[in-house]
Amino acid sequence: MTTTTIGLLHPGAMGVTLGNSAVSAGHPVLWAGDQRSEASHDRAQSAGLTDVHTVEALVSQSDIIFSICPPHAAVTVAESVAQAGFKGIFVDANAVSTDTTATIQSIIESKNATFVDGGIIGPPAVQQDTTRLYVSGPAAGQIEEIFEETLMQGLAISEHIGDASALKMAYAAYTKGHSALLLLSRALAKANGIEKHLLNEWALSQPHLASLCEREGRTAAKKAWRFNGEMREIANTMEHSALPGDIHEGAAKIYDRLVSFQHSAEAPSVADTLEQLVKNTD
Repeated sequence: MTTTTIGLLHPGAMGVTLGNSAVSAGHPVLWAGDQRSEASHDRAQSAGLTDVHTVEALVSQSDIIFSICPPHAAVTVAESVAQAGFKGIFVDANAVSTDTTATIQSIIESKNATFVDGGIIGPPAVQQDTTRLYVSGPAAGQIEEIFEETLMQGLAISEHIGDASALKMAYAAYTKGHSALLLLSRALAKANGIEKHLLNEWALSQPHLASLCEREGRTAAKKAWRFNGEMREIANTMEHSALPGDIHEGAAKIYDRLVSFQHSAEAPSVADTLEQLVKNTD
């Protein structure tokens, strides 16, 4: 096996499991820990990542760099890597539109580096067969090879840049869009004073919805600060595909109302989530 030095920007809950999968396959994984939180340092250390402190050091020592960050930061991260003179393979594995992907590709290739489009589907990779990194582009096969027999499954789907991002957008359009719609339905009932009647009807006709809403009220609200940008990236992809993006622009506004839960010590209850949705106005 050829050992590849990997740089990871940045080891959040998802990224750190990608890094750990690469480490488990025998590849050294670097990250830049300067000015990062104590939680980031703890995650990186537990995953076996090596702290080289700065982005500049990471760029100079890495063969492949993975960018995993909130959608709104994806272009800025790519610019920082390009400006540092990276010449290897840059994998953008963020939840961004095909249009944003093309922008990042242009940034990376302008410095004679190689770009690979990526999209992660599934939870953080801590169990087998739950999480897939889809990649596309001429160098996608090299990325797939890194993750052979690891918890993060790599799947090269084509040589066309944009295919992996389009797949991620299509998948999340339903999953995270559905979560927003479910919470909005219950918020509408609450705003009109008939929430208990909606819950009674759900119990009769769709008994799974109440528990699903409880779960989404906790998990989606805590991640709303990322999901709002992702919804706008989906809307952009829809519009560039000659499809209506209004639904996901609306979903972004729902998540906008919940961004205050980002720094909550615990996930909010569905009651807190609904209260936040109802009390806000555009």
